[in-house]
Order: sequence, then C-alpha cells, then structure tokens
Amino acid sequence: MRAIAYEAGEIGSEMADRKQFQNVSAPDPELMRLLDASRNRVMTEEELREQRVSFAFGNAPNSKLITKDSVRAASTHIRLLL
Repeated sequence: MRAIAYEAGEIGSEMADRKQFQNVSAPDPELMRLLDASRNRVMTEEELREQRVSFAFGNAPNSKLITKDSVRAASTHIRLLL
C-alpha cells in the first residue's frame, strides 16, 4: 500500500512504503493472553517502589559506584517538597 504525499508542489505524488511496517508478524498469542490478564491488576506499593528503583537505576550514569542497592537506599531518603 502506498501513501499519497500532500506537501506543497507534490500533490498526488507517492511516498515509499515504510520498511518498519513491512512483514509485521501476528502478535504472540501467549503474550496477548498475559497482557489481557494483567490489564486490570493493581500493583502493590512494593512493586511500584521497585519499578521506580529500576527506572532510576536504568537512567543513572554508567558507574561502578551506582548499584540497584545504592539506588534503593537513596530512594528512601529522597523527599519531595510541596
């Protein structure tokens, strides 16, 4: 399927198909089942805390001094000022 470009001076010309959308396979049925099962699940406070720690660790600078445990310890001392 080809899309039509509507840029100034190019009305009616065709755009190339996007490679990222070619040969897209059907979703894995097991993955879809797991996503459906988790859709209404409420996360616990501990799970949310660990998710925050994982996010912070993943976005921290690459250093041997920063570990998941050090991020977890630092997260207990951080307070937001309102």
